[in-house]
Order: sequence, then structure tokens, then C-alpha cells
Amino acid sequence: MRRLAFGVAVLVVVMAAASFAQQPVGTKGSASAAAAVFTPADVSWSAAPDSLPAGAQIAVLDGDPGAAGPFTIRLKLPDGYKVGPHWHPTDENVTVIDGTFMVGMGDQFSESSLKALGAGSFGKMPQHMNHYAVTKGPTTIQIESTGPFAITYVNPSDDPRTKK
Repeated sequence: MRRLAFGVAVLVVVMAAASFAQQPVGTKGSASAAAAVFTPADVSWSAAPDSLPAGAQIAVLDGDPGAAGPFTIRLKLPDGYKVGPHWHPTDENVTVIDGTFMVGMGDQFSESSLKALGAGSFGKMPQHMNHYAVTKGPTTIQIESTGPFAITYVNPSDDPRTKK
């Protein structure tokens, strides 16, 4: 009886492992079904959308920020780059790749409220939470969120789309 129970347990483990092994890499929790692997040299940068202040560069690593579903982007920001208080309709997860990303929460930009996040740091801004940021030195961040990406500035005069 013990041999039969052991044999059944081994069979269940083998079947579960075989089932898991058949899943393509990069499909679970991924915005696309294809695997995506990048070195820094592979990342393709372009000007960030006009919803962000001029000077930022964007790289879309996975998904489509303009469509429904998960996406991952990187932003390359120059020294002193400032984004006024704003919010998003979805949670925003930010990882600092390099540089110093300084972030604060609230309706008004306050230097004294900024928290410095260095390389390897992580921040989560829940949906509809007003927050703002400035960089100290050239900085690269990675953002993971759910599209479609949207940004609403607390003060319309901070919105670069209104300054054209």
C-alpha cells in the first residue's frame, strides 16, 4: 500500500512538472505571449509623450501603455527633471534603475517632503494618489502599471499639453 501511495505521489509531481514545463516563457503575468529579454544596449529610446515635461526619453519594454493591459516602460530623465503633482487612474510601480528619483505625495510640490530613492529603490503610488517627482542627476526609472496610461495634473498649468 505504501508503494502504491508513493507511486501515485511521484506520478502527480511528474505530471505537474510536465504541465508547468509546457507553458511558454513570459506568458504568465506578461502583457505579451513572447519572451522579452533586454540588455541595456538593446533598449530602444525615443522622446517621451507630450503628457510629460520635455526632456524625458521612453522605452517600452513590454505591453502597450496606450492599450488596456499590463505594461512596462523605462524613462530616462535629465538632472533636475520635474513632474508636478499628478495622479493616475491605475496603480504605478516605480523602480529606480540608476540616479536619484525624489518623490513626494500631495497636492502641492514641496521640496521638504521629497524622499530620495536611489538605484534599486521601489515605490508604489496607488491609483488616484497625488504625487510629484524631481531627479537629482541623470536618472532612469522603470514603471510597471496597467494601461491605458493616463496622467492628470492637479494644477492644469503643470500639464505640458496646455503649454503649446
